[in-house]
Amino acid sequence: MDVRAFVERDWPRVWPIVRDVVRAQDTFAYDPSLTAGQAFDLWVAAPPGLTVVGVDDGHVVGTATMGPNRPGPGAHVATASFMVAAAARGRGVGTALCRFALDWARERGYAGMQFNAVVESNGAAVALYRRLGFDVVGTVPGAFAHPTLGRVGLHVMYREL
Repeated sequence: MDVRAFVERDWPRVWPIVRDVVRAQDTFAYDPSLTAGQAFDLWVAAPPGLTVVGVDDGHVVGTATMGPNRPGPGAHVATASFMVAAAARGRGVGTALCRFALDWARERGYAGMQFNAVVESNGAAVALYRRLGFDVVGTVPGAFAHPTLGRVGLHVMYREL
């Protein structure tokens, strides 16, 4: 799989991934009625951030967006988010996207990477981030309304670079 910068002509292949992940309501705290235009504005990062796609055999199988976690005094810490097409899960797409984001942040001199809202019931993501050196530094109990599990916690995860 290749990871490359998102270009606007990728959106028709990225939008279905974003739409399906958001509508599942089990991993992202985005409004499930999000339109394609709203999602584009939310997902596609402006500089100094970057949005990328994971491409396998000509098919977009995942996407990531990354940039500073906060402006000003918080801009030395990066953040990133990842979405993988349902048919491509379990094939290392999320791992490749996360490694890309870590390398991108390291190359730009960020001190660390912070994920602000990892749904604690998203075991695959939590395990992946732990494998790549992230720790849970706090959990907001009941902060995410999961469609089948009810209210579950949101982890804040961090890793130094």
